[in-house]
Amino acid sequence: MTFQNPSPEEIRALLGRVKTIAVVGLSPRPDRPSYTVARALQRFGYRVIPVRPAVREVLGEPAYARLADIPFPVDLVDVFRAAEHIPALVDECLALGLPALWIQEGIVHEAAAERARVAGMTVVMDRCIHKDYVALMV
Repeated sequence: MTFQNPSPEEIRALLGRVKTIAVVGLSPRPDRPSYTVARALQRFGYRVIPVRPAVREVLGEPAYARLADIPFPVDLVDVFRAAEHIPALVDECLALGLPALWIQEGIVHEAAAERARVAGMTVVMDRCIHKDYVALMV
């Protein structure tokens, strides 16, 4: 079976219930897409948690090296990493029991996304969370 994204209604519901978003690969550089998307998510009212080794903080929030290092619950993991990193990230999400995974536009790993979905996670892949928020929530 090939991976399918949730319907627009399901994505709207996901964006409506999420409060805390861990952004894996969040760059501290304002010219990077991960930074501009995360800053927009903050403006939309989400708490953005940077997940990036060797960085102390991004956008006013302390950064964590790994998802497992975050000491409080996360509602959604938003990924800005190359496709080859997705399987290990799915393993980490499943081990932590995280409920939802958003793999940003341009990043595709069908097998890992489907594995996460079959295991019970809500998974969105190859879509921009900022664009979907503007299209569905504003």
